[in-house]
Amino acid sequence: MVREREIDLSPKLAKKVYEGDGCAYCAWSPDDLPMLHQGNVGAAKLALEKDGFALPRYSDSSKVAYVPQGNGVTGIVLPEKEEKVLPIKKGDAVALPFGVIMWWYNKKDTDLVVLFLGDTSKAHKSGSFIDFFLTDSNGIFTGFSTKHRNGMALNCEEAPLDVDIKRGGRVVVLSTKNLPLASDVGLGADLVRLDDNAICSLGFSCDSALLVTYIVRGSGRVQVVGVDGKHVLEMTIKGGDLFIVPSPIFTHLAESIATWKALSLEVVRASFNVDLDIEQLFHSKRAKEASFFPPPN
Repeated sequence: MVREREIDLSPKLAKKVYEGDGCAYCAWSPDDLPMLHQGNVGAAKLALEKDGFALPRYSDSSKVAYVPQGNGVTGIVLPEKEEKVLPIKKGDAVALPFGVIMWWYNKKDTDLVVLFLGDTSKAHKSGSFIDFFLTDSNGIFTGFSTKHRNGMALNCEEAPLDVDIKRGGRVVVLSTKNLPLASDVGLGADLVRLDDNAICSLGFSCDSALLVTYIVRGSGRVQVVGVDGKHVLEMTIKGGDLFIVPSPIFTHLAESIATWKALSLEVVRASFNVDLDIEQLFHSKRAKEASFFPPPN
């Protein structure tokens, strides 16, 4: 088992794997981020210029695809199913179970960018995706239809919010309720939007899962604390950065306030050595603001 002081949790940018014909594919390598290998997690990013086409392929891993920029079209063929062609746009999340054949096309002037995060436990190389190409682009777009979408894609910027804190932040959680195919991917995912000068509250994972965070845009600071109470990571992050937090290590994402509400006032007072007034104020603010602390007025 790797000890915390030996783990490099610093954010990394993706490195270009190949490019050509208006298509660029970048990936995060387990050589740079060892936690990818240890956690059987892969991460990659596809960028398509206008009329750029990512050839039909299937992967050795199940994935969730997220569109941080642009508009386009994707074709998806589930095992033993007919092709579904989906219009996609900024904010969309698409579940890609193991064995899916997919292609991507950008017909707009703005670059189409697609982020992939996935489970590499069945992959040829842990921590990396390997794609297998099927064909070339000749004739692929003849007469296709884009009617299919329900149940296969979810726009996270338009979906109902699971958390909405004024001047704090908002969260949309992907689940089998809003994206049924997510059950076949084996990953949980959520989109977190943090307002200016707001803070995501302390949280931790109570299972063995890793927390993989990709910064879509903006900048800020992240702090990660190990089980011994020492800082493992504290640095500035920016758009394009990806970092991974192993469990159990404390991070900023607390998706529920149930733990705090379940503890009695007396237990919290004794644990944090605060008087009753301070604890009641803290408890009331936690109940109101859930995962975020808005900036002071």
